[in-house]
Amino acid sequence: MTETNYSVAHLWAQGDSVNRSVAVLLLLMSLASWSVMLIKAWTLWRMRRQVESAQAFWHATSYEQGVQLLAAHADNPFHDLVSRGHEAAQHHSDKQNELHGVLNLSDWLMSCLRQSLDDSASRLQGGLSILASVGSTAPFIGLFGTVWGIYHALISISASGQASIDKVAGPVGESLVMTAMGLAVAIPAVLGYNALVRGNKFILGRLNSFAHELHAYFVTGARVSSARSGSGAQVLPLKKEA
Repeated sequence: MTETNYSVAHLWAQGDSVNRSVAVLLLLMSLASWSVMLIKAWTLWRMRRQVESAQAFWHATSYEQGVQLLAAHADNPFHDLVSRGHEAAQHHSDKQNELHGVLNLSDWLMSCLRQSLDDSASRLQGGLSILASVGSTAPFIGLFGTVWGIYHALISISASGQASIDKVAGPVGESLVMTAMGLAVAIPAVLGYNALVRGNKFILGRLNSFAHELHAYFVTGARVSSARSGSGAQVLPLKKEA
């Protein structure tokens, strides 16, 4: 099949260094945005499965069994919340002489759990700035390529002295391809960004709910054991009264 004058190969061959740079930049932006979208989509899919383990935590017969259920998934933010809460309760019990000892257990736990939530939110939001940048700048980069191409096309037409419609439509149409390329790069990035933001809100909502339940558990449904057997204090679940 023979190439027409409107093929990508023809545009690349006829374009100058600026047009080629714009095309390469748009290609790199497209690759970056698709890479981020695929990686983040895989991460969100794994975290949605981890939400189920968070629900299973509260149905465990003991604290230790619940921790094991959470630890079954690698990089589980719910497990990180439990670990942070456990360590915070231990530290608050063992280090009463430090400055944070003036805080009650509830405030200290909330501060530590909030740090874990902030860390999880930072990991979830990682890469979204790339999608936002691609979605907002790719159309303008494509438009710049179009304006540059039209400018040079008009200069060539003016130099040749032929201004008929067939002489103008071809170069101008070729230049508009850059705008189309910019839109083709930006639209998936914007749609992917919105989808990932919605997914992140769902996960962060579950993490916040789990953190509040965990805070109530450590403050009212658990106790810090003062007995030491060569190790630090342990957080133990309260036994149900008959």
